[in-house]
Amino acid sequence: MSDALEQAPDPVHQAVQRYAQMQPEIQLVADQFVAMVTEMLDDAGINYVSVTGRAKSVASFAGKAARTVDGVPLYADPLNDITDQIGVRVVTYLQGDVAAVADLLSGEFSVLDDRDLGQETALAGRWGYASRHLLVTLADEDVDPAYAHLRGRSASVQVRTILQHAWAEFEHDVRYKGSVPAADVSELDRRFTLAAGLLELADREFTAIRDRLQAGVAGQDLEAVDDDPRISGPDLAAFLSAHFQDAGWSRTDHYSWISGLLLELGITSLDELAGLLGSIDVQGINERMGYRYPAGAVRRLDDVLLAVFGPRYIGLHGNSHRVESLTARLEKVRPAQA
Repeated sequence: MSDALEQAPDPVHQAVQRYAQMQPEIQLVADQFVAMVTEMLDDAGINYVSVTGRAKSVASFAGKAARTVDGVPLYADPLNDITDQIGVRVVTYLQGDVAAVADLLSGEFSVLDDRDLGQETALAGRWGYASRHLLVTLADEDVDPAYAHLRGRSASVQVRTILQHAWAEFEHDVRYKGSVPAADVSELDRRFTLAAGLLELADREFTAIRDRLQAGVAGQDLEAVDDDPRISGPDLAAFLSAHFQDAGWSRTDHYSWISGLLLELGITSLDELAGLLGSIDVQGINERMGYRYPAGAVRRLDDVLLAVFGPRYIGLHGNSHRVESLTARLEKVRPAQA
């Protein structure tokens, strides 16, 4: 009897072996989640720095699976209980964009858990690690056929600003290497806390700069460059900031992209674009779309152009990669026929 007990398989060892076999497939799933989240952010016109993903390493899984509390395994069923096997990280420029990304994900996925660790730290009266963590899974309804195979999969998504990301990565790197003498640990903690406070202040200042710039462009007279038929990206960005003052900035390359669409439509000046926007019910479009997140300026213009030009807009060369999604959106963006 005792020999049989001694030879009983170790559940942690079994889980780690099984995970090692599954890990290459999980990495492919992680890549698909990255592609899906990137597509969602681009479609929403939300500004971001990067979207990356990874499958948890076998070593990291093994270390987590072996954790105990008072001698009791923390994860009774590691393969099901460890929920960050697939990790996605979205890095933004501004704190407001973190909230926009979280709102977008909440509308597109089923959210199993949502923790704002920066807010938790602040409520404790401290400065330190700040990041929004969401555990999401693909909902059964409204699933893009290209990602239908991801139903039932979950992913841990971290959303943070670029300054929060820099702090977290450096702090993790220093502590992971463990090269700080014990006598210096308290001083190290104090300095990391000070740096976290300064970066929070910098995040707020960057937001104030953005808000000031958006408010300041309203009265500017902007013209496109004479030798280029397209409206320049910077001019279009300033124009849209003034016209859609409640919208966030979009990615820099998205302004150039939609400027090309405007050129295909024969709109080559800001005066022409202003005349178009002034002739339609933009607020009505906003209400029909019912954005569940703060849509970026380029997405707002995209919906206006779709509402005005309909199938002609969908058929533009620059939209060839998203005909299906634009066709579905057209039914929503246009008012119902009486």
